[in-house]
Amino acid sequence: MPQPKLAHSFADALPSMVAEARGADFPNPQIVVLNEPLARELGLDCEWLRSKDGLRWLSGANGGHATAYAGHQFGQFVPLLGDGRALLLGDLPTPDGRVEIQLKGSGPTPFSKPGADGRGALGPMLREYLVSEFMHAVGIPTTRSLAVLTTGETVLRQQGYVPGGIVVRVARSHLRIGSVQYAAARSPELVEKLIDVAGFDAPEDLLAAVMERQLNLVAQWMRIGFVHGVMNTDNVALSGETIDYGPCAFTEKFRTDACFSSIDTRGRYAFGNQPDIMAWNLTRLAEALLPVSNEDAMREVLADMEPIWHRAWEKHVPAPQALAAADDITAYNHEHDGGPLFIPRNRMLDRAIMSAEHDSDLQPYFELLTAVTHPYNAEAGPTWMAEPEGDEGGSFVTYCGT
Repeated sequence: MPQPKLAHSFADALPSMVAEARGADFPNPQIVVLNEPLARELGLDCEWLRSKDGLRWLSGANGGHATAYAGHQFGQFVPLLGDGRALLLGDLPTPDGRVEIQLKGSGPTPFSKPGADGRGALGPMLREYLVSEFMHAVGIPTTRSLAVLTTGETVLRQQGYVPGGIVVRVARSHLRIGSVQYAAARSPELVEKLIDVAGFDAPEDLLAAVMERQLNLVAQWMRIGFVHGVMNTDNVALSGETIDYGPCAFTEKFRTDACFSSIDTRGRYAFGNQPDIMAWNLTRLAEALLPVSNEDAMREVLADMEPIWHRAWEKHVPAPQALAAADDITAYNHEHDGGPLFIPRNRMLDRAIMSAEHDSDLQPYFELLTAVTHPYNAEAGPTWMAEPEGDEGGSFVTYCGT
């Protein structure tokens, strides 16, 4: 099979929001895990992906584009962020439209911060693969993971030197609130073009759709105890997919103050804050659309936010008081509503990743991956994988991997 023929729809439609780039010259890229069912869905040949040419393609040697965006990071506006360690290879047609294929951890780009290596560590890439595929398995909108590769390099992170890694991400779109903010800082014409590329006729339609998608998404997160960990506006996809799993975790109890990210020192993105933070982010989206709309029109759309949230909450969390009182969110959901039996519990996943990163032993990771990608099947994993780990007590910490 020849190299897949990707379109470059993002770059062709928004040329001022991309920069050409290619992956670093990695010494020995190798596939650690390949999502063969997803590859087949996309019409990709698994044998070719494992070939020398396929490995070069999956590690970015053939080039692509880094995308530009702005964003509020922990409440502070940064006018230029962009893909500092990601590379958009292009997009493919699917029965439902198109999907984009992006590498994360493939090396520096024109948007990399000074001194940043643009690389990924293997552990966070394995985390994103497993958690995103779990989210897909339980029906929560998410980016998907096609593969994780090691690069043949080591990178220096909090834990010392660890193997370098790349995750190959598949998404309906990588446009985000931060993309609109970037366009708004440049020209109304660019905002109008972005709205069109996102599939909308008017800014009010875009805001209404993103509001509906994201509020429902957060309600679904809350139902299973998911803590995103870094809900900056550049990590809120217009498509309504969960994106960027860097410091994510799960809380076993409905603790509103549950916060695991090492960089969220004040708990801005704690479990119970997620609905309010999303409302704040959506208001920033409305502000970014003002160059092509007006304040009254934006306020009219935002007025529907509270009713949309209440509907989403009632739909996805029908018994909030009982869920809040439960000793274990997952056990309660499984017993009362047929929810998943297996989820990526924090320490369980951490041990599997440590085994892969430091001992080159992938067996615990693959055992957990099998369980959480078949989360309703009691035979997919051992009994202990379904058992609570106990109150986290604030001692468990996640890292974004940069």
